Amino acid sequence: MANIIDGKTISAQIKEELKEKVTAMQAEGRKVTLAVIQVGKDPASSVYVGNKKKACAYIGIHSLSYELEEETTQEELLALIEELNGRKDVNGILVQLPLPPHIDEGKVTEAIRPEKDVDGFHPESVGKLCTGQPGFVSCTPAGIIQLLKRSGIGIAGKECVVIGRSNIVGKPMALLLLRENGTVTIAHSKTKNLKEVTKRADILVVAVGKPKMITKEYVKEGAVVIDVGIHRNAENKLCGDVDYEDVAPICSAITPVPGGVGPMTIAMLMNNCVESADSCFLGGRPV
Repeated sequence: MANIIDGKTISAQIKEELKEKVTAMQAEGRKVTLAVIQVGKDPASSVYVGNKKKACAYIGIHSLSYELEEETTQEELLALIEELNGRKDVNGILVQLPLPPHIDEGKVTEAIRPEKDVDGFHPESVGKLCTGQPGFVSCTPAGIIQLLKRSGIGIAGKECVVIGRSNIVGKPMALLLLRENGTVTIAHSKTKNLKEVTKRADILVVAVGKPKMITKEYVKEGAVVIDVGIHRNAENKLCGDVDYEDVAPICSAITPVPGGVGPMTIAMLMNNCVESADSCFLGGRPV
């Protein structure tokens, strides 16, 4: 049976390390402040924002909350971001996605200064990841790297397959695995003979967005399986993109849903916030 990669425990370790660092920074007179903007009252977004505020409070990060009406115009939102960009007491800016349809997410993402882009979504942040320069890294892929490293799973020289090519997970995940000297393949909806591709993987990262799509037929025996997906099944229980009960008996390690990748996303957001307040900007530095 596979070892269960416990994201709750590992994320708690990271938060404790960050709490110590923030305490030391405060002793030097340095404060960490994150501005969180939510437009509208999407229930899932409200839960995520609440969890981020709790994490900030625990670690010692000061959070500013901007809860805007659904009808807020794009111009009003961009004006608020510009104001926060100019505030020296604000280290990081986060705009909770998704945004209402009348607001262009791309323009909003590009409006945040890269040095305050704690989500790691700005084109400059992505470009720095591609070229190996210091910069903020998208939180979910960064969290997966920490899950692997802190579980004693080596990446260098391993055959790594990422299913999914989104800008938030798939693409940065592939770049981070490559940075760790993995041999990386990106698979997606147009990939031919998908099972043949995924069965080569020593490390399989699944971000396909379809509940329980990946069964043992896709997985090489002894592989490490990282499940990024989160869904509710017919019984209203949480499940991932991987059929956990089917896959767990044949792999060497696997992340559960919930309790695997999810907690790491917020932990790495907190890490980026702390890095944003560092006097010598080193965003994206490993924890």
